[in-house]
Amino acid sequence: MSCHKNILLLLFIVFVALPATAQKTAETEQILKTFHTISSHEILKFAEELSSDKYKGRLSGSPEYLHAAEWCASKFKEWGVLPANNGSYFQYFPNEYSEVFSKGSVTYSPKKNKEIQLLFSGDYLPGSNSASGTVSGNLVYVGYGITAPELNYDDYKNIDVKGKIILLESGIPYTKNDTTLAKWTPYAYHRYKFRNAVKHGAAGMLYIGKLANPNTVNLENFIYAHIDPKIAERIFSDGAKNYTEIKKELSEMKSPSFAFPENQKVTITAKTNYFPDAKACNVVGMIEGSDPVLKNEVIIVGGHLDGQGYLGEIFPSALDNASGVADILGAAKAFAHSEVKPKRTVLFILIGGEECGLYGSKFYAENPLFPVKKTILMVNLDMVGNGRGFHIANGKSFPELFSHFETVNNHYLHRKMAASEWRKNYGRPRSDASNFENAGITTFSLYTSESVFPVHYHQTLDKTDVLTPEIMEDAAKLLYLGILGIANDETIQVN
Repeated sequence: MSCHKNILLLLFIVFVALPATAQKTAETEQILKTFHTISSHEILKFAEELSSDKYKGRLSGSPEYLHAAEWCASKFKEWGVLPANNGSYFQYFPNEYSEVFSKGSVTYSPKKNKEIQLLFSGDYLPGSNSASGTVSGNLVYVGYGITAPELNYDDYKNIDVKGKIILLESGIPYTKNDTTLAKWTPYAYHRYKFRNAVKHGAAGMLYIGKLANPNTVNLENFIYAHIDPKIAERIFSDGAKNYTEIKKELSEMKSPSFAFPENQKVTITAKTNYFPDAKACNVVGMIEGSDPVLKNEVIIVGGHLDGQGYLGEIFPSALDNASGVADILGAAKAFAHSEVKPKRTVLFILIGGEECGLYGSKFYAENPLFPVKKTILMVNLDMVGNGRGFHIANGKSFPELFSHFETVNNHYLHRKMAASEWRKNYGRPRSDASNFENAGITTFSLYTSESVFPVHYHQTLDKTDVLTPEIMEDAAKLLYLGILGIANDETIQVN
């Protein structure tokens, strides 16, 4: 009789378990069906749209940026991704910007009666926030352009720059990531350097490092341009100075500022218009969680929508960062169409103002749409569109979250995937993820590794022909399955 009861009990367990197993199998099949709808062709089309001329490089604050934001919101609406900001897809914030009308010009005179016209893109780029007009003058080198008496450092000590055109380096002389770096960090910002130059009377500037850079400041009558380091080397050589040796002195904190011979002059022209009261926005859409309790917790997936804009030519900003946005759009569409919904809410945020100084992420961190204490994770995508493998920054420090992405990759994508541990950054924040992290949110940053094509960082050649559609498809697939896994993992606890 006892044996008969045991058999009945076993049969009961089997018949109870079978429906649950069948349900689980059906659910997995539904998830994989959605997974396989994610298409490299469609994601590339998203990137091509955002990189097209009509958005003029998506400079945050500009009308063209707002049009790009509206297009992204229209896709969210089309797919059924819900507006996340009290019925709106937009979270607006102040974002001053300057419209650049032409390539401007930089003319270098190495000696009297000789002029060299520098070449746009190859030799120089106009300043994104330059004042409009023309400035000419003698040259003075001021190293990093820092005045920090509490650190016993002054690049302007014993040098007169009034009415002159300065040559300026980006960065700071101290680079070790420790508490001392934190003391130097306020002097690393471009805006500080520009204001300090004007404070000392400089009339214009050649900023060494040829990058389109909206993360500067418009100052009245201050005209500047960016130059390639090879032009700096030429200027130094003409002035009987060795640029390599000067840079070495800088690294040793010797502050080797000096005036060039008076026969060396530069003329810079710019045609711009400054809009101090402009605004930009984050685009915010969500998939509401299906669990009545867990839906109050949120996972954020974000990447910056803005680019470098127009500087006489369009900077399409395809890899940086139409690629990351396109990956997010691919994942968002999959979530919206998936028959299996996440138990926790998933927020998609296409961030404005990153190139201008992390404006949009700072605004969200100060005005979160979901409580920080209820935010499980923020995954940031920047330049995720050219490569063969993946890297997830901070992944090793949060294995309970990272394991979901690792499992997806091992089972379905089979890409090389690396991860790093979290390290406190004492330097200038360089990524939107840092603002979420500083607000108390756990962050991952997803990058691609092993580039297939050259990376044209902040250059006119950052077009969609340098993207790898296959890695973009896999990035969207990694987001869909990885985030879904985290969203439905009931063992995960908010911090």
